[in-house]
Amino acid sequence: MSSLATTIEAILYLKGQPLSIAKLAELARCEREDIEEGLIDLMDDYAHRDGALEIVETVDGYCLQLKERYRFLVDMLIPLDLGVGVLRTLAAIALKGPISQTDLVDLRGSGAYQHVQELLTQGFIRKRKQSDSRSSLVQVTDKFYQHFEIDQLPNLRQKSPRQRQEADAVAEAEQDEEGGGVATAKGLEAEDQDSEA
Repeated sequence: MSSLATTIEAILYLKGQPLSIAKLAELARCEREDIEEGLIDLMDDYAHRDGALEIVETVDGYCLQLKERYRFLVDMLIPLDLGVGVLRTLAAIALKGPISQTDLVDLRGSGAYQHVQELLTQGFIRKRKQSDSRSSLVQVTDKFYQHFEIDQLPNLRQKSPRQRQEADAVAEAEQDEEGGGVATAKGLEAEDQDSEA
């Protein structure tokens, strides 16, 4: 392995996050073409190792990470330590994402800025610049789905007032057919909540 490849390896290890070729070139103080060659050398070396780490290209750049088959160790050895506010921000990102950071702050308050940083550090979300806006888009990563053992998130788009009226009418008609009298969808929801309590 070349000395540039080992330098790139050290940079990726120390930074602990994906880095673009331009950023790697800046940190290694060399040309982009040299970084590309060094990355090929490094990735080839890691591909032939029988180790727990790998070099991968992500949306945000190149990173040194644990191979998929060892990810279970992360949860076991490094317990998740996220506060309630951070978890609520993560839930908002998961359900509404990709969402602009500005909209997220409007939704969750100014504390969302710190929550985003913490979630980025933990690897649960990623952030990318929008070409038409100063605000970045944030969205959950694969780690979120793996950690919380979620295959997919439900589609929770807001219903328009007309859609809500139609849903209420359908629920009312179904209730009449069952002979149970008139009930609205809201009434059924209230009953469900009472039975869960």
